[in-house]
Amino acid sequence: MTTVPHGLLPARAPGAAGPPAPVGREELLARLESVLHARGRALLTGPAGVGKTEVALAAAARAEARGETVLWLAALPADRAIPGAAAAALVASVATTVVPPAPDVAAVPRADAAPLAVPASHAGQSPAGDGAPALPLPDVPEALTSGVFSSGVFDDLPGPQRTAVAMLCREAPIQQGGWDPIALRLGIARILRTLTRRGLVLLVVDGAEFLDPDSTDLLRFALHLAPPSLRVIAVETPEPYGDTSPADRPEAGTGTHGRPHAGHSAHLWVPSEADLLLVPPLQADEIAELLIHHRLPSRMAGRIHRASGGNPRLALAVGRSLADARTPVHHAEALTLSGRARDLARQLLGAAPPPVRATLLLAALALRPSATLVRRAGRPEAEAELAAAERAGLVSLAEDGSLVFTAGLLPSTLVHDACWAERSAGHAALAEVVDDPVEAVRHRALAGDRPDEELAAEVATAAETARRRGNNALAAELALLAAESTPGRDGDRRIARLVDAAEEAARAARADLAMRATTDLLARDASPADRVRARLAVLDTAGQGLTDLDDMYVHAMEDSEGETALRAAVQLRLAVKYVLADGDPERSRTAAMESAALAASVGDPRTAAQALTVQARMERALGTPDAEKVLARARELELAERPLGIRNAAQILTIRHALFDDRLTDARDELNALLPLVQRRGSVEDAIELFRTLSEIESRIGSCAAALAHAGQSLALTLEAGLSPGPAWYALALAETAGGSLGRAASYARRSVQASEEEGDRVFLSRSRYALGRVQLVNGDVAAALETLRRVQADERAQSTVDPSMLRWHEELAEALLAHDAVEEALALLAEVRPVAERLGRSTVLLGCDRAQALCLAAEGRTDEAAELLTRTAGRFAEAGLPLEQGRALMALARVERKRRRRSAAQAALHAAATVFERAGAVPWLALATEAPAGELPGTAQGGDEAPTALASLTEAELRLARLVGQGASNQEAAAKLFLSVKTVEARLTRIYQKLDVRSRSQLATALRP
Repeated sequence: MTTVPHGLLPARAPGAAGPPAPVGREELLARLESVLHARGRALLTGPAGVGKTEVALAAAARAEARGETVLWLAALPADRAIPGAAAAALVASVATTVVPPAPDVAAVPRADAAPLAVPASHAGQSPAGDGAPALPLPDVPEALTSGVFSSGVFDDLPGPQRTAVAMLCREAPIQQGGWDPIALRLGIARILRTLTRRGLVLLVVDGAEFLDPDSTDLLRFALHLAPPSLRVIAVETPEPYGDTSPADRPEAGTGTHGRPHAGHSAHLWVPSEADLLLVPPLQADEIAELLIHHRLPSRMAGRIHRASGGNPRLALAVGRSLADARTPVHHAEALTLSGRARDLARQLLGAAPPPVRATLLLAALALRPSATLVRRAGRPEAEAELAAAERAGLVSLAEDGSLVFTAGLLPSTLVHDACWAERSAGHAALAEVVDDPVEAVRHRALAGDRPDEELAAEVATAAETARRRGNNALAAELALLAAESTPGRDGDRRIARLVDAAEEAARAARADLAMRATTDLLARDASPADRVRARLAVLDTAGQGLTDLDDMYVHAMEDSEGETALRAAVQLRLAVKYVLADGDPERSRTAAMESAALAASVGDPRTAAQALTVQARMERALGTPDAEKVLARARELELAERPLGIRNAAQILTIRHALFDDRLTDARDELNALLPLVQRRGSVEDAIELFRTLSEIESRIGSCAAALAHAGQSLALTLEAGLSPGPAWYALALAETAGGSLGRAASYARRSVQASEEEGDRVFLSRSRYALGRVQLVNGDVAAALETLRRVQADERAQSTVDPSMLRWHEELAEALLAHDAVEEALALLAEVRPVAERLGRSTVLLGCDRAQALCLAAEGRTDEAAELLTRTAGRFAEAGLPLEQGRALMALARVERKRRRRSAAQAALHAAATVFERAGAVPWLALATEAPAGELPGTAQGGDEAPTALASLTEAELRLARLVGQGASNQEAAAKLFLSVKTVEARLTRIYQKLDVRSRSQLATALRP
């Protein structure tokens, strides 16, 4: 038993803001606090490792921050066999939590202290009241003035109660027959009531299932008498399999001293649905955030979520296994599930009785496990055993009896730890009872340990059947199983099946199976052509992670010598690598052109269309005029070679070009026509890119709610497929900036930066930094925005990107430079990009430059010209169907009008901007347009259009900070509210002081008064 009155809880001054909620638990924590407020009792329950204690710790820390007294009891399994362990720990917790009186006061005996002798009613009896002769009491005054009693908090206890508490805490010898049960009950209750007189008290009992029976009885009685100011959180992990063993607990129905009890598993109170809170597993996106929070790689968040089932403890163990691997684990490789991760899974499974574990092994071996299937396979008690496993959080059962494991690590560990004989017997039993011949063949193949050509042929046929059914994942598994079942003496046939297996895995996006097949093939005497095809399958399942596959490209180039069609395919993959991993569009264009020419020479329209698409993408980035012509050729080949909806690279790029050009209605119409076809018969990668593109379109066009929904779909598909979430997080950052939360936008942008860095993806690294810099600029964190956007500038120049419409960082960097008083540098940047935009006909890029140019004019004191340009720019943005950009121009106009000392005109511009933002559902922008610092110039007389020159010189970001500080916010509080660093707040305050000629916060507050 451990008590944690202060150790685990951060020390905070009363009234200070509480700590943030654990990842993914903000809503649950709010519900917990609501239940405590309404009912005073809350029971947190859920499987081991799901994060119950973290939620309780957060609630306790917030309570302590509000000035409440917090008592924390953490029970351990060994406490069950120690009578009164939890109750004694509670007394110790109270003694250490309450500040004892000063030494000189404590040394003075209380005149009204209760006598410490046994009451008359108990004369001649033992403290337990069982008729046994009473033994002499100890020297009570000396025994009860040290240890826990030195705090003075127990001074109000009557003598028998103090004596019983002293015996409980082993600070007085236990008399024959034990302590007085009534006195002890009343004493514990009185201690808690006394503590509540000092204010609100929160008692947290962690591991309530481990409480000993005596303590459970004492605490239940004390809580029954406790006032409402005592609130309780019990944290409990259900025990689905019952108690451990009779030897580990007292005899059923009796307590330690022969008294009846309800059993250690009884609750401290009778919980109702209202005060029972189930702690659920985390979602995939929350697992990614958890990994980042613990500084672990997040690029495999989807696969880690599947392996852990959203269990935070399992997810962190898997994440640490990956982080500790000697070499980085690639998307095409199996996750490292050894060490701590595997041990945690064994702990969860180890609590299951042998019959339950045997049933779970059969379920783990089945493709579509159900209670009926497992029962037919030889487990007559399958329903009861699976129900117990469900209570333990190992599986989830549906109404029809089908089941899924809550974490992929559990069936993996069951199969991993079972001997071959157990696995073989299980597959043999399942082969006899499954109702699908494809599954029956699979189980028969897995039940044997010798290659068999007849069986291998059956499995290969089953793989073709699965492919025709559209079950690509099963087809990939069966294709590999067919290859592995082929006898080694028939080497050519085995190699051919391994090639088929690798390509089948590529179609199913099963990177792990593609790597297994390729590794087996490369260890054999395969032809160069077969080696190339297998390696291409691995490359096609790599997603963003191309950096660590250099050897694959090198060997593929060597093996494709003299094979024109294969060389074209390899050059196509190299073209993708050169831009994603190397950030070299020139080299990518060259490789794409060579691939297209080679493919055309051998009549391969599919590869030619793909190569021309990559070439067109590079031509656009490099600012060459031929991009659209090349893309048109690619689209012609694509449509002629296959039906719409399958392998849509050219069609998707056409839509993205429309997005870059702000032909948003056309882009959305084409995309909405293509998306249903891709969802039915296209690849998951195409569907992900379409949802991401649709989100970007909706963000730009002003349909903010739709943008958030589509970005969420893109992320869900990405994590489900086990791909790197960097691109999806980038789309979410843009969508949140448009219509969600700037705080979440910054979080998603940072995640995208980290994932792209982990993958070595230069393209999305630049994009995600742009998204982050944009949010930082909007939040007023100029220093951070300037640093981030300068890195984007360096990245884009290093990649030779010319077309400014593909990533519109120029206007954002110009505004950041202006906010940093670097007017000349901002003008130079605009002068550099404007001719390129004019040459390429990027009209809306020019509008963004106009907005930044107007702010430069205002910074030079040419406010009349600036206002005129901004008015014109806002109107042209409206004509272009870009409401958010129109609103930004109107907000800039309001700033200029304030500089012109035209308060009414500034308010009118802000009102117009707010109307635009409200119509678009642009929540964060609406907040910026309607908040007091942006909408009202402080220090201006009511009814006048004149503003003090000094206040008018403040930027909008400086004005927001000045208001917060003037209202009494500390630097740390202002930094938290404005999403800035403390150093940025300090630097900005220095500029504010200089502009307003003030030297203290009090002078600043005076300067801000109307």
